[in-house]
Amino acid sequence: MENCVYNHLHRTILTLPTPLSSSSSSVRFFANTAATRPLVGVSLGGGGGGGPLSLRRRRLVVKASAGATPCEFSSLNSPLEPRSTVGKFLSGVLQNHRQLFHVAVGEELKLLADDRDAALARMVIGSGSDEALLHRRIAQLKENQCQIAVEDIMYLLIFYKFSEIRVPLVPKLSSCLYNGRLEILPSKDWELESIHSLEVLDMIKEHITSVTGLRANSSVTECWATTKVRKFLLARVYVASILYGYFLKSVSLRYHLERNLSLANPDLHLGLRNTLPFIDMFPSGFKDTIFGSLSSLQSIGQGITKEEEDIEDLKCYVTGFHPGSLQRCAKLRSKEAVNLIGSYSCALFNNEESGLVESDDVILTSFSSLKRLVLEAVAFGSFLWETEDYIDNVYKLMDD
Repeated sequence: MENCVYNHLHRTILTLPTPLSSSSSSVRFFANTAATRPLVGVSLGGGGGGGPLSLRRRRLVVKASAGATPCEFSSLNSPLEPRSTVGKFLSGVLQNHRQLFHVAVGEELKLLADDRDAALARMVIGSGSDEALLHRRIAQLKENQCQIAVEDIMYLLIFYKFSEIRVPLVPKLSSCLYNGRLEILPSKDWELESIHSLEVLDMIKEHITSVTGLRANSSVTECWATTKVRKFLLARVYVASILYGYFLKSVSLRYHLERNLSLANPDLHLGLRNTLPFIDMFPSGFKDTIFGSLSSLQSIGQGITKEEEDIEDLKCYVTGFHPGSLQRCAKLRSKEAVNLIGSYSCALFNNEESGLVESDDVILTSFSSLKRLVLEAVAFGSFLWETEDYIDNVYKLMDD
């Protein structure tokens, strides 16, 4: 009963071969980014003056050095760089004026919402004029610009949440590879696990065992044993773990809500739940890029009535659902979130030029590093759910 969740959610399992010999590498990256967009309604002190925020554009500086120690990285480095002016500006605020970051984010989201609404209003007003085509095109361009900016904001908010627990995101994996060996240090396992409740953490440990083969009570020797894994398969596991973290956040909140309702009203029972097939969770481009062909996946049923019984704990609650209901909880709510996962995974696995995660390269790594990547991905998914909810209250996201 406890493993039924994984029979449907974990379709990609790593078959890990016999441990191999180890080697090490070191690449250090330091980024210093500022941007140019002024912040409305916010003043910053320091720097010789107390006027409104005024940041000059500076080049992104990246320095790399090779050494004999495993991969290390600074808290200012991340795989994905902001593409929009708003994103670059907020990246500078986050690095140089961290205490004002959320104020700046709120102001920028309001500006983006106003800009998009204004462009749409002009399109509607001018629909019967000679300039209707022009206004429609302007509205489309503004929508695209705002979407890219919101994706940058979404990513920076997730980055901020990682920085709160003092966990730097793993940089591009190519910067941590030395002679085909991947090692990620420090592991930060405790910090990444600390954001979850005990009941959620138990399910995450089962997920780690499912996708890596590493048992929850593995010894230090077993954790540092090495194995080979194909890069494209590692990318799929990373994305699947993001979705699993997103799912756990969604279903745990739903569990506590229904539990509280049941306690408040014992006569209230759980009813019919509509579901969606797994293949509908992603637009065609994203699912082809990350997961490849999903045509072999079995269609999921259209509904299930949960047994009317007391909810004991989260795991029992989840295992009591039909697979289709599980997929519904894991479905990404916004197009921006789908795009962010795609662009972030491509950046992390260093495939921006082709836009594909299909490298057949074989990487030698330790089980500890695999666990680090999976824990980070699960946390990323959990933070993504929270970030979507926060942004949607200010700027209406596009339904996926």
